[in-house]
This record gives sequence, structure tokens and C-alpha cells, in this order.
Amino acid sequence: MSIRWPRVLNPTYLSQIIRTQKNPLKALDIFNEAKSKYPKYSHNGPVYATMITILGTSGRLKEMRDLIEQMKQDSCECKDSVFVSAIKTYAKEGLVDEAISLYKNIPQFNCVNWTQSFNSLLEIMVNENKLEDAHSLFVESCCGWEVKSRVQALNLLMYALCRKSRSDLALHIFQEMDYQGCCPNRDSYLIVMKGLCQEKRLHEATHLLYSMFWRISLKGNGEDIVIYRTLLDALCDDGKFDEAVEILGKILRKGLKAPKRCYNRLDLSQCGDGKDAEVTKRWIHEALVRGSVPSTASYTAMAVDLYEEGKIDEADKVIIEMKNKRFKPNHSIFEAKVAALSMVGKVDEAIKVIEEDMVEVNCLPNAKVYNVLLKNLCNAVGNSTSVLKSLNKMSKKVNCMADKETYSILLEMLCRERKYLEASQLLEQMSIKSYWPCANSYNLLIEGLCSLGRQYEAIMWLEDMISQGKLPEISVWYSLASSFCNPEMMKVSSETFNRLRSL
Repeated sequence: MSIRWPRVLNPTYLSQIIRTQKNPLKALDIFNEAKSKYPKYSHNGPVYATMITILGTSGRLKEMRDLIEQMKQDSCECKDSVFVSAIKTYAKEGLVDEAISLYKNIPQFNCVNWTQSFNSLLEIMVNENKLEDAHSLFVESCCGWEVKSRVQALNLLMYALCRKSRSDLALHIFQEMDYQGCCPNRDSYLIVMKGLCQEKRLHEATHLLYSMFWRISLKGNGEDIVIYRTLLDALCDDGKFDEAVEILGKILRKGLKAPKRCYNRLDLSQCGDGKDAEVTKRWIHEALVRGSVPSTASYTAMAVDLYEEGKIDEADKVIIEMKNKRFKPNHSIFEAKVAALSMVGKVDEAIKVIEEDMVEVNCLPNAKVYNVLLKNLCNAVGNSTSVLKSLNKMSKKVNCMADKETYSILLEMLCRERKYLEASQLLEQMSIKSYWPCANSYNLLIEGLCSLGRQYEAIMWLEDMISQGKLPEISVWYSLASSFCNPEMMKVSSETFNRLRSL
């Protein structure tokens, strides 16, 4: 397709042109051609970011690396997000050392703030279990003026230590945050609290909770319920029911600023003999919900946390209480509920939540809640029919569109289940939206279509694949050749064969 060049070119227009290209290498050629066509034109940071993202998402790492070097030579001002994209691309391909090398070279670029790159790389190292490297990176970068905030980085380190059952070290870091010029946030408290409770360091966890009363809980924020519940549940699991009730009273009085009627008559006899951990925990959860400052935020925090733990019935009770208090459940709650139901295989109930429950409270289903449903369904074998139905319903709604990741997951799922005709139809929908799948999905689909004797569709997708600069596996060519040589499958026109020869 020929490019219609304007009389005067600007970076925004060039970004629009290269985004419309199916083949990333064609887009790169246009990007490089711009300077020769317009001597006075110069690339800026956003157009470099667009081109780098296109190359990264298509797996063209060598070209992406060269373009990043070119951006450095141009010395144009660039944002931190460019490096975040490249770092995540390297990590996704298993090239963590490349990501580290790029981060260490950021000072050579015209970029004045790389907080996001720092946090992204640190998170990658934590997920890759490279804790020593993560610590070294933190020590090297935490004091530089380019990293504006260290709270998220410290939270990541504390999370990594808690995951390694070293909540004692995480607590030490937490206590040192003030000396680092950082103020612990809600995530900081939750990470350390969960770590301490998992290791049954309940004495330290209790003191951590008390410290919240004169810091982040001064005004009785209902969102803190999740942190309080973590400790109270741990005490119940350890058989310390009386201590749990005592601390619950302090939480209601000092942490949540609840009315006196909520904490004056706390009695374990209200939950049977007071020795059943699960019954006691449910009673405590109800007391926390009733005693919190009624707000959408407090109810949402409690309901989402319960759904994430798979406690669907308890979370449903929180929603009932929420409605009784004239608060409307929001998208976050419904997304968590749909995910929880999908995880336990209750597909019909999850669909009912979207199609009935959300509409009932005037909370219109959006793309995100559908994507939560689709992605969870895609992870289970044999759900492709349900997924396709939900996808079709979703596509008929205004401003409601599945993202590329959802389509890609479903495409691979259909290929795994050998539903190649449905996969081919889905890929047609993806093409309309410019959602190009990875080379592996093309390979699976083309080989599958060949096995069904659908050579014409197979060659059509082979052409599409090659037009994007993706190279088929040798097995794909073998499947195509076998389908033409098989006497039982010689239902192919000379036009189709000629198209194959021209590739």
C-alpha cells in the first residue's frame, strides 16, 4: 500500500501512519524514510515510543535495540514510559540482562525521570527471584534525583522477603522507611501484616496494627479493614479468640472510629461456643463491616478481599449490607465476583452477574468485566463455546470491546480444542480490529486448516502471516505440501496452488 505523504510532516501524523501498518518492518522503513523525504523534520520522543512499542510487541528485538540506540544519538527528549515498554519486552522474552543493561544506560538518554523504569525492573527481578540483583539495583538507584519516589520499590522488596518467609527483614525495612524519607502507605502495612501473620509472628503483627492507629488510620478510613481482618483472622486460626475480640474492640474504637454501640457489647457468646475459628471469623467480619465508616471504599475493600480469597458467600453478605446502607456496588466488586465464580467453574453464575446483577444496580457491564470473565474461562479446557457466546454478546454493546490479549488467548484455546474453523472466523474478527496474533497462533491454525483439507483458508492466513514479517515454522510448509500431495485432499483450485507458489 502506497503512503500518501503530506506537504509538511509532523511526528503525530507519522505516528498515525506507522500504526496502520500490518508489517512492523514496513512501519520501520516508513519511519526511517521520513527524514530523507523531509530534511527539516526531526523525530520526537512520542514517535520513537510508538515505533519502539510496535517493534517490541511484534518480537523484532534487534530492530528495537537499534532504534533505541538511534534515539540516544538523536538526543530527543523522551519519557520514562519508552524504557518501561522496552524493559518489559526484554523480560517477556527472557532477556532480563538486556533489560538491566538498558536501565543502566538511561542516563545517556535525554530523560530526567525514570521512576517507572526503576520500579518495573525491580518488579521483574523480584518475580524472577533475583533478590540480590534487586537489592543491588535499589542501593544504586534509590538516592538519585531521577527516582522521585521509593515507596513502591520498598514495598516490592518487602513483598519479596515475605514471600521468602523473611518477614523479620521486611519488618526491619518497614521500620527504616522513615529514615529513608518515605512514608509507609496502605500497601506497605498490608504486605508486612500478611507476611508476619503467615509466619505466626502475631506479637509483632499486633504492634504493627497499633502503629496504624496514629498514622494512616487517624481519620478512621474504612479501606483499612482488609489489614485489620488479616491480623484478626490469624489470631482466630491460632486459637486466640479472646485476644482477637479484645483487639477488635480497639480497632472499632481507635481505628475505625465506630460509634460506641458497635464495640461496647462485643461478646464471643454471639458466635456459638466461641471456639470455632470459621464461625468466629465470620462474626468478626460482620462486626468490622457494621463498625466501619459507611462508604463505597470500605465496602469495596472488604468485598473484593473476600472474593479474592474465594469466600463468595461472605462477600455476598457484604454487598447486601452495602445495598441496605444505600451504597451501590461498583465495577471493582463485580469484577472480583466474576473472577471468583469463574475460578471455581460457576460459569453460568458468573454470566448472570454480568447480565442481571450489574444491570439491576445500574452498573453497566464494561469491557474490563467481560475480559475478566473471558480470560478466566479461557484458562479452563472445554469452555470455548461459552467464551464465544460471551464475546458475541460483548461485541454488541456500545463502547465494550475485548482486548487483544483476550482474543489471543481464545484463539489459542480454539486451536488446542481443534476447532480450527471457529478459530479462523475469530481471526477474521481480530484482523478487522488490527489485533495481529503471534507467529505460534498462525502456525497452529494453518496446520489445523490443512488437516481439515481447507487449503484455501490456510494459504490466506499464510499470506497474512508473511505480510506481517512473521516466518512460518518448517512444519507449516510440510503440512501444506502434504495436503497438496494427498489424493484424498486434492480439492484445491489451480488459483490456490498458484497463490502458494507466489509466496
